[in-house]
Amino acid sequence: MAMQSLSPVPKLLSTTPSSVLSSDKNFFFVDFVGLYCKSKRTRRRLRGDSSSSSRSSSSLSRLSSVRAVIDLERVHGVSEKDLSSPSALRPQVRFFTDINFTNTQRAKFHPLWGSFKQVANLEDILSERGACGVGFIANLDNIPSHGVVKDALIALGCMEHRGGCGADNDSGDGSGLMSSIPWDFFNVWAKEQSLAPFDKLHTGVGMIFLPQDDTFMQEAKQVIENIFEKEGLQVLGWREVPVNVPIVGKNARETMPNIQQVFVKIAKEDSTDDIERELYICRKLIERAVATESWGTELYFCSLSNQTIVYKGMLRSEALGLFYLDLQNELYESPFAIYHRRYSTNTSPRWPLAQPMRFLGHNGEINTIQGNLNWMQSREASLKAAVWNGRENEIRPFGNPRGSDSANLDSAAEIMIRSGRTPEEALMILVPEAYKNHPTLSVKYPEVVDFYDYYKGQMEAWDGPALLLFSDGKTVGACLDRNGLRPARYWRTSDNFVYVASEVGVVPVDEAKVTMKGRLGPGMMIAVDLVNGQVYENTEVKKRISSFNPYGKWIKENSRFLKPVNFKSSTVMENEEILRSQQAFGYSSEDVQMVIESMASQGKEPTFCMGDDIPLAGLSQRPHMLYDYFKQRFAQVTNPAIDPLREGLVMSLEVNIGKRGNILELGPENASQVILSNPVLNEGALEELMKDQYLKPKVLSTYFDIRKGVEGSLQKALYYLCEAADDAVRSGSQLLVLSDRSDRLEPTRPSIPIMLAVGAVHQHLIQNGLRMSASIVADTAQCFSTHHFACLVGYGASAVCPYLALETCRQWRLSNKTVAFMRNGKIPTVTIEQAQKNYTKAVNAGLLKILSKMGISLLSSYCGAQIFEIYGLGQDVVDLAFTGSVSKISGLTFDELARETLSFWVKAFSEDTTKRLENFGFIQFRPGGEYHSNNPEMSKLLHKAVREKSETAYAVYQQHLSNRPVNVLRDLLEFKSDRAPIPVGKVEPAVAIVQRFCTGGMSLGAISRETHEAIAIAMNRIGGKSNSGEGGEDPIRWKPLTDVVDGYSPTLPHLKGLQNGDIATSAIKQVASGRFGVTPTFLVNADQLEIKVAQGAKPGEGGQLPGKKVSAYIARLRSSKPGVPLISPPPHHDIYSIEDLAQLIFDLHQINPNAKVSVKLVAEAGIGTVASGVAKGNADIIQISGHDGGTGASPISSIKHAGGPWELGLTETHQTLIANGLRERVILRVDGGLKSGVDVLMAAAMGADEYGFGSLAMIATGCVMARICHTNNCPVGVASQREELRARFPGVPGDLVNYFLYVAEEVRGILAQLGYNSLDDIIGRTELLRPRDISLVKTQHLDLSYLLSSVGTPSLSSTEIRKQEVHTNGPVLDDDILADPLVIDAIENEKVVEKTVKICNVDRAACGRVAGVIAKKYGDTGFAGQVNLTFLGSAGQSFGCFLIPGMNIRLIGESNDYVGKGMAGGEIVVTPVEKIGFVPEEATIVGNTCLYGATGGQIFARGKAGERFAVRNSLAEAVVEGTGDHCCEYMTGGCVVVLGKVGRNVAAGMTGGLAYLLDEDDTLLPKINREIVKIQRVTAPAGELQLKSLIEAHVEKTGSSKGATILNEWEKYLPLFWQLVPPSEEDTPEASAAYVRTSTGEVTFQSA
Repeated sequence: MAMQSLSPVPKLLSTTPSSVLSSDKNFFFVDFVGLYCKSKRTRRRLRGDSSSSSRSSSSLSRLSSVRAVIDLERVHGVSEKDLSSPSALRPQVRFFTDINFTNTQRAKFHPLWGSFKQVANLEDILSERGACGVGFIANLDNIPSHGVVKDALIALGCMEHRGGCGADNDSGDGSGLMSSIPWDFFNVWAKEQSLAPFDKLHTGVGMIFLPQDDTFMQEAKQVIENIFEKEGLQVLGWREVPVNVPIVGKNARETMPNIQQVFVKIAKEDSTDDIERELYICRKLIERAVATESWGTELYFCSLSNQTIVYKGMLRSEALGLFYLDLQNELYESPFAIYHRRYSTNTSPRWPLAQPMRFLGHNGEINTIQGNLNWMQSREASLKAAVWNGRENEIRPFGNPRGSDSANLDSAAEIMIRSGRTPEEALMILVPEAYKNHPTLSVKYPEVVDFYDYYKGQMEAWDGPALLLFSDGKTVGACLDRNGLRPARYWRTSDNFVYVASEVGVVPVDEAKVTMKGRLGPGMMIAVDLVNGQVYENTEVKKRISSFNPYGKWIKENSRFLKPVNFKSSTVMENEEILRSQQAFGYSSEDVQMVIESMASQGKEPTFCMGDDIPLAGLSQRPHMLYDYFKQRFAQVTNPAIDPLREGLVMSLEVNIGKRGNILELGPENASQVILSNPVLNEGALEELMKDQYLKPKVLSTYFDIRKGVEGSLQKALYYLCEAADDAVRSGSQLLVLSDRSDRLEPTRPSIPIMLAVGAVHQHLIQNGLRMSASIVADTAQCFSTHHFACLVGYGASAVCPYLALETCRQWRLSNKTVAFMRNGKIPTVTIEQAQKNYTKAVNAGLLKILSKMGISLLSSYCGAQIFEIYGLGQDVVDLAFTGSVSKISGLTFDELARETLSFWVKAFSEDTTKRLENFGFIQFRPGGEYHSNNPEMSKLLHKAVREKSETAYAVYQQHLSNRPVNVLRDLLEFKSDRAPIPVGKVEPAVAIVQRFCTGGMSLGAISRETHEAIAIAMNRIGGKSNSGEGGEDPIRWKPLTDVVDGYSPTLPHLKGLQNGDIATSAIKQVASGRFGVTPTFLVNADQLEIKVAQGAKPGEGGQLPGKKVSAYIARLRSSKPGVPLISPPPHHDIYSIEDLAQLIFDLHQINPNAKVSVKLVAEAGIGTVASGVAKGNADIIQISGHDGGTGASPISSIKHAGGPWELGLTETHQTLIANGLRERVILRVDGGLKSGVDVLMAAAMGADEYGFGSLAMIATGCVMARICHTNNCPVGVASQREELRARFPGVPGDLVNYFLYVAEEVRGILAQLGYNSLDDIIGRTELLRPRDISLVKTQHLDLSYLLSSVGTPSLSSTEIRKQEVHTNGPVLDDDILADPLVIDAIENEKVVEKTVKICNVDRAACGRVAGVIAKKYGDTGFAGQVNLTFLGSAGQSFGCFLIPGMNIRLIGESNDYVGKGMAGGEIVVTPVEKIGFVPEEATIVGNTCLYGATGGQIFARGKAGERFAVRNSLAEAVVEGTGDHCCEYMTGGCVVVLGKVGRNVAAGMTGGLAYLLDEDDTLLPKINREIVKIQRVTAPAGELQLKSLIEAHVEKTGSSKGATILNEWEKYLPLFWQLVPPSEEDTPEASAAYVRTSTGEVTFQSA
């Protein structure tokens, strides 16, 4: 085909970051060698070591450089030599201009208001992602001191591991500090300059990044001075900010701006607010004035204020105070400081994107940013406030698509605060908490609920994980997102200081002075009023803000709730008419039977299995609905998916319909809206909406006319539709109903695809500033699956009436077949109304799941957020209706789209159309239907080749593949070479090639033991790698077989075809979100450890193993109960951000320093950015999976509509890593639908080092593609746990060995033809690919230039990259412990050893490596010695991770997140120091997500724990004195005792184990999630004994006064405990009072 090479897709060039190197031995220094930044120095220590044992010389030399305080007096320069980077650095584009725009994009970025408006472009948004460490320090007496600044810098230094560094290991991603303006300090400078002292009230200070070029800098200063002058402000002087340049990393130095301060006098205003407003106007005018200058993007105001100043830059944390000499001056005093360390997943961090911003320091990710920007832009026309005196036009725009999400949130907060809102109020509006169904808010603080309800219709939430610190100079505060997905701890001291930080232990504080310790929970806020010296905790802040206005009254008088309207009880159309409509609108019999009818019958989305192996819609020869060109985006790494099943309390589908007023002016009229409980309307509900007189609804018909020909007809119709919408809104309509309903369908008037109509009208209204004035509702036949609803809402519809889908439900229920099935009990009996209700319920549940996989909680934030990417639509279509979405490969034009629409439409009118719906075969393979790449013919040919070991049969299989229709993007490419062919004998041997092959992560449980072990043995024979999948591994598989006779072994009696020396271990052991079977011994027996972040077939979702597949064997490996379904949560609960992933990688390297750690991602736009972050997080391998990967069970819509092709994902990853100088750090592995040597070579040319085969490996071992894996009925025992079916398993390891050797020989053959000796020679060489000359049915406009583009190759060969040493954690505290001969002796000879060690927050994963050493030698339970360690101080994250029996650790101090992660035994005791000023049981002592995936051991903590305590705990026992939300989530075993208050949603998904919760004030019951557990008092004697003995142990080990009181007054307290009992525990002696123990110890039931 004529593959046009359009302009290449914009590539992101980016700077590559560098290490602060200091020869000053007194400098407080944190460094994590290898992890983020390699430094020439060893790592900083805050401790001595008080053990008497001898130390290794390395630990002695390390300790010699310990200093607890930064010496800010002297700073030594650094030589150029030290700063040179080992990696070859590429030329850099100038500051801020690191994105090449296409012409269409350039048009959008015209700076002036009123020209073409900026629309948020996903490409820009994706290139800037970040996560961080933050905190603030404030003095309540508002007394400025240099100590505050000094402490903030120390704290920043202790956050280094929460930031990132680039390829030069030296340039930080950004750090910064906001403080009040140090007037005394500046007055000294003024005196030196012979200036009068500054008038504090009337002076503003600007901290400015100016252009590097001197001429440009002078021009910029001139513009600034002119505008100040025009505004009546007097420029008092410019000050060059003194900086220490050599300390900046090489890459950061290349883009380093000229940093200056400007002082201006504002004489005409007297109030602070007016002065700040005047400075804001000046800044906005300056930004607009320079926008057209060539250097315009090089000018940036860090701050311009009369109250605050921001010092920031592309610096590592510890470099900030050394770079800005001002910060070292004792006269630099402030009563508060906000500090921030950035971890940008994109490695071209830019100086202005360092934080804090002008108001906010933001640790997190805004998932809805594209929608937020579009809505903010729509809002600009209506934003007015009296304080601006009509100057609103001069301060637009309020958002910048090229800024980071944090910068845009900052801008939104800024306009609200400058318009008169308080900072707390602005953040409550922008980042509201999950206030619905809140047990305390609705009862105690109804006015807060009213506040949120009022604003819900005015401002869509900026949704996503976020810890926000804010200050306007008068108030300092912090708030947390509605999910509590970032850690935030706070403490207050007796000398009136308040501290908030991402971690405890970042500032040295005398514990005796601490009077309060706590943590911010989900949606909570803390505010410090500096003027009045008050600290306001959460409810006090919110109560005060909510009382400003009568929000409740306004809502009551103006809001209208749409009451539920009954469903119709009979069909409206005749059967023939229904069929005609279904044909015209593109329904297939699969859609009706597998999707609509299944939802109407079951009330949930249908489940299917395997993967999506049909061609992409744009490549297919068959017509597709427009929705099929869109793939849902999903969260991975930089932000977590939400769990809609277990944490649905934070989610809502509520929608407000009607005009959104001016958010800056308050009033009752803004509340005049109609509220829908969800976006699915039935016909009656739509009629009710149409009657609302305030909305003035207008129906717009969506048809186009083809009587004058198809050319241009669709585009013209869209133009008229948009004009009609425009007129309707200008005439006062607040509701546009886009409808394809018609009394009679006409052959020459096909319907515009409704998604195109909605998108076009939505974008048109945004461009014309009218979008806030009306809502869009789609009344359509062309919408039936959850994906369709999500697309319509995502591109602007507030609600949808799917009238044909509802009619189809009614027709199904009334059909004779359905009635007969119900009568015979084959399907559940439902009424006609119930069928429609079930369908609606399934759609709503599916929508929640689609929102949640992107980490979005509210449908109102999802609306218009465009969280999709497009595969196969041309830029003209995208620009008109889906502006800003990514469409990398271009595709169909309007006319081609019109023809595709028409091909469905004509079926409704042609004579020869059958009397029933066609089956397109999109879901299930059928002869004559859509092509499926995994088809019966293919599997038969493959079985013949591998079983007969026949080369000719393999050649037939190859021929079958090469003759297939175009199925995937790589089918559009072919090889070309610049060399002559060489003999195959000169090409590297097959045995070398097969070592690059891996198999997919298929869990034992999803597939049978036979399949799992046969695949592992085959891969070990060839030196490749198999993958355990999630679910642990039987230790019997870790030893080579020595007892094989005639192919059979008594060790593995169920397998055949074995050989002596075979080993069934999986070289790659997977760590998934459920952590099933992840024990210390499992981890230390791995060659590689894979963190499964996402799965190709269902990215953004968790895994599920149906109860019938959980046999006794599976349950034993997973530490769970047989027959009980097992669910892996959608997010890893210890990966909510990029720095969390870096922590898990650190943990795994800690326990097994010899295993490479891989991270499995799924292809989507922006994956290069994510992969850069993963590489900086110290991963050894990055795996890119395509959307076409297989699965054991998944909702159909997930299999079909999420994830992208690996060709694009791999290309983007490889190229972004190269551009960022990070490609040499990681091995790239790819998987998804690989079938042959051609596929391997294509992947190699696009940059992959290793190649994964999933479904094909199963087919080679016997799978026949029956596609019923999810039912446990696999006919050949490949994917079943049923004994009788497993006995039919046909495979032997040799079959898979044969397959891989054939693939390797095919690779050799092609390499020889191309003239290359090895895979190394072609990896990343896209110039060896060219478009094939093929003609596609649908379009000639695909653009493959992105796949064919190249940014060069890495400096190392693929083999060199693959052979690199495992990345290291650098020197760690465990090394010191293991250097002690007494400890080593105790481990070697199973003795007892005691040791005391000092610890601080940078000592992460303490004890993990010691546990690994013991596990490797003795297994999980074999160690008979005792290692007793006492730690003093604040422990870093993952304290006591993977602990093993025989290790007893005690921490005197406090700890951060993930205490006891994955512990398998032993004991952890955490207790505060002796002299404290606070009450221990009221203080937080351990962080979030403790005991995640624990399989044994005990933990006792004297104090409270954070969120998600004991999530996925299998067997550990714990006693704590209070917890946050989601306690005992997904627990499958063990016992948890809580002697204090808990948060919401306790025991969600808890299927095993017991919990005892003390309820002293009768507030517990509303906080329990009752979906699974039953709640009862402690009545069973065995239960009372269990509870009492755990509390006794707790008191003995921690000295808990709370525990002691309970024991002393046992009779009073026992009745106050509730016991939570899941069904699997109901008959245990602890939970059932009906048990009685006999004298012999047997247990019997008492007679009732």
